[in-house]
Amino acid sequence: MNFRRTMKSRRAAAAVAIATGLLLTVAGCGGGGDDGAADKDTSATAKEPDNSSGDQEPQAPAGNKVLAESKQGDIALAVTSAVRDDGGYVTVSGTVTNSGSRLWTAADWRGDENELRGNASSVAGASLVDQQGKKKYLILRDTEGRCLCTRFDGGLKAGETTDWFAQFPAPPDGTTKVDFQVGSMPPASIELSEGE
Repeated sequence: MNFRRTMKSRRAAAAVAIATGLLLTVAGCGGGGDDGAADKDTSATAKEPDNSSGDQEPQAPAGNKVLAESKQGDIALAVTSAVRDDGGYVTVSGTVTNSGSRLWTAADWRGDENELRGNASSVAGASLVDQQGKKKYLILRDTEGRCLCTRFDGGLKAGETTDWFAQFPAPPDGTTKVDFQVGSMPPASIELSEGE
């Protein structure tokens, strides 16, 4: 009987996390876009030295303002939304693109903590770093150790782009800028916005 309740709770928690992520992603896509030059990425982004052979970096889907980008090898991560919610958490979302020729499984994105080892092919190892407050915020997880984040089931095939999200405890209200870090990707500085 307890096992059945546990499974129902897991399904409910997963459904809530997915629904919240989708709602926040949809809400982030509803901007006016009449800012002109303000839509261009003006934030400082962390990038590796360009060792590509003239390839352009992938762009976020049309309609999404790119807050920050980070690239390592053939993998490019774009952050398109970082929303602070009244519930005391921050949802960060965006896209990841595999411009290489092999399947990418996000192996080093799951994190090194023992509790996160069951979150293969996910964004479970992501964190937000508040440089000014000198604090690091780890990804939220349920009581079973599953992250409130995207899992890349089956990996990401060569040439594909997919959406992702991750939820974190919210930094104090005065904190408006944090660094998003995942795996061995260079950190990406992002501005937090208030939820509606």
